[in-house]
Formats: sequence, C-alpha cells, structure tokens
Amino acid sequence: MQEKPGLEETVELMKDLRRRCEWDAAQTHESLRPYLLEEAYEVDDAIRSGNDPLLREELGDLLLQVLFHSVVAEERGAFDFGDVAEGFLRKMKSRHPHLYEGGERQSWEGMKARKRDSIVDGLPADLPALHRAFRLQDRAAGVGFDWPDAAGAAEKVDEELAEVRQEVARGAAPSRYGVPDPRLEEELGDLLFAVVNLCRKLGVHPSLALDKANVKFGSRFQEIERLARERGIDVRTAGLETLDALWEEIKQRR
Repeated sequence: MQEKPGLEETVELMKDLRRRCEWDAAQTHESLRPYLLEEAYEVDDAIRSGNDPLLREELGDLLLQVLFHSVVAEERGAFDFGDVAEGFLRKMKSRHPHLYEGGERQSWEGMKARKRDSIVDGLPADLPALHRAFRLQDRAAGVGFDWPDAAGAAEKVDEELAEVRQEVARGAAPSRYGVPDPRLEEELGDLLFAVVNLCRKLGVHPSLALDKANVKFGSRFQEIERLARERGIDVRTAGLETLDALWEEIKQRR
C-alpha cells in the first residue's frame, strides 16, 4: 500500500510553486489575506453541508494558506513551517498540563487570562460581532466575572428586554432616513449581548444557533412562496394575516 504524502512534501511543493509560478511568487502576506478568510468560510460551508469529500478538499485549500504564509515568512527570514509546528506543539502541551506535564487540569480561559493584561488583548477587531461578544464573555468568566448559573443570565435578558420596551413606549423609532434612535440602538445591543451570554451559560454558541435559525426560516419561507404560487397568491401584496396562516400551515407539516 502506497504511503500517503506528508507535510514535508506539501511544504516542498509550496516552495517549488514560489520558485516557478509567477502568481505564487508575487504573493505577500497582505495580498493573501482575502483568500485566507474565503477559504475559512468555504470550510465552514462544507461542514454545514455534511459533505465529507468537499470538506476534505476545502481543508486542503485552507492548508495551502498556512503553507503559503509559512514559506513567505521563511523567505523573509522570520520563521518557517517547522517553527509554526513547534509553536503549536508547545502551546497545546502547555494548555493540557494534566496530560503532558504531570500537572492538574486547569481552565483554558483561566490559564490564558494569566498571560493577558486585559480580556480584549489578542481578540481580532474583525471578528463577527456575535462571536466577539461570546469570546469577551468567555474571557470575563475566566477571571471570575460570571453568573453562577444560567438563571442569572436569563434574568438579565428579561431586564434588558424590559428596557427595550421602555424605549419603544417613549416613542423611540428610526428617523425618516432610517437612522436608528441612539438610545434604542444601545438598549437593543445590550439585549443581544445578554442573549449571547445566556447562550454561553447553556452551552450553545450563538453564531451556530443563529445560523441554524436562519436556515430554518429561509427554508420555511421558501415553502410559503411555493405554496402561495400554487394558490395564486402574490406574497408581496397578501398581507401579514395571509402569510402568517401559510406559515402556520407549513409548520404543521413538519
């Protein structure tokens, strides 16, 4: 049975491409940034679809980005892929002292918190807002700023929702040009942040939960549109009562 290629061969191929392919040779860390983000999203899509062959392919494309940046860095004399691998091994072992160093099991966030001056240190500025909120709360919990259970987080959601209702009651609304009322925007932000915290306390990642809710809503509304076409209903003019009745009908079928 033929042995499968290893990382050493992939690194050598990347170096060869840098020598002989004009496009590959021209790339820099900066020029590669959009591709890294795109490949990460394509891996995520493959996971969502449950398509293993596609996932294997997309992971290869993501690996290309790791190799690319490592070889570019080596050419600059900064570091090479071996340094990346060494750093990975050292970090993983240090974060699992009970498995590799004869120590006690420790909280991951607690260990990292001791190396930071602030909970915001090292969090990428461009993280999607839901994920950033989750990570901020997770880091705060790592230094002890956390509810003991989900009940406190749920009460906070109720409190923030009540404050949103108060703003609506006082007449808060977007301007005629669609600009949000600043106080209402702030209160809705607090409500979303509180919901993220409740998700975290219940062991649910808010980004994944919202993604599944988006998929479910999109699928159901497509069914509404299909049913409306069959019955000669124009969804653009049908009105809420008609559309809501179709929505309930679709829900009963599932």
